[in-house]
Amino acid sequence: MTEAEFIDALRALPLHPAARGLNDDTALLDAGPLVVTTDTLVEGVHFLPTDPAQDVAWKLVATNLSDLAAKGARPEGVLLNYPLSDDAWDRTFLEGLGDVLITFDTRIIGGDTVTLPPNAPRVLTLTAFGSNAAAPARSGARDGDALYVTGTIGDAGAGLTIALGAQGPAELLAAYRRPQPRLADGRKLAPHVHAMMDVSDGLLIDASRMALASDLAISVDLSRIPLSAAYRAFSSDRLAAATAGDDYQLLFAAPQDFATDATLIGAFSAGSGLTLHDSGTPVPLPPSLGYEHRPRG
Repeated sequence: MTEAEFIDALRALPLHPAARGLNDDTALLDAGPLVVTTDTLVEGVHFLPTDPAQDVAWKLVATNLSDLAAKGARPEGVLLNYPLSDDAWDRTFLEGLGDVLITFDTRIIGGDTVTLPPNAPRVLTLTAFGSNAAAPARSGARDGDALYVTGTIGDAGAGLTIALGAQGPAELLAAYRRPQPRLADGRKLAPHVHAMMDVSDGLLIDASRMALASDLAISVDLSRIPLSAAYRAFSSDRLAAATAGDDYQLLFAAPQDFATDATLIGAFSAGSGLTLHDSGTPVPLPPSLGYEHRPRG
């Protein structure tokens, strides 16, 4: 597809009025205070070259919307920076982009198209805007607060193992390829919790980041981390679930008696650092708490 053909195809997807028909180099937003987030997916790092293009599009949007969910925001629209590649991949990507935009009632505001050198990995960037946000920071946890998490943990990490060739249930593979941002949960929780963020790089590393930002210590009970039935059938490794990324559940701090369907998995206290235990029995911290980007070479 040429750049003009790609932009013309975008016009068939849900467009924000600010996009002005994608006929301009700028957009004009008038939506009051906005929450803004951006994420980049790199082929070979955040998704596999063998992952279907539709699912890559879904994941690109969903990861950004998960950040909005953690601030209790309602999606307003997205900016897409896209590297044109081969025609079939581009067209299939557009199909998945339409699916995810419609599913989460999100619209295109604008973006940019580029060309990469031959055989270069795809680099996809999306910026999302959200409105009507309560916007709890990750730095608001208080001494004595409990740590809670929505949903289940580890499914996406197991799904990546399946995507790499292991045998396992389709629902775990779907958790890796098509994460579900907890937008409704975020809007419900945000006005009432003290701190909130999404679990993107791993439960333990993200819990430690919340504690560090809040200038507190955090203790996590490994036995309380919620696992799905599909994960339990696939693996008995609870620590692997706690350090796997791409869960996109919501992690939040609130009082010990907070009324919620989420699972209480730990507690904040004065001090610093992360400690891990299994129903009171101390557990040594693993060499890696989750995923961290590091320079290569």
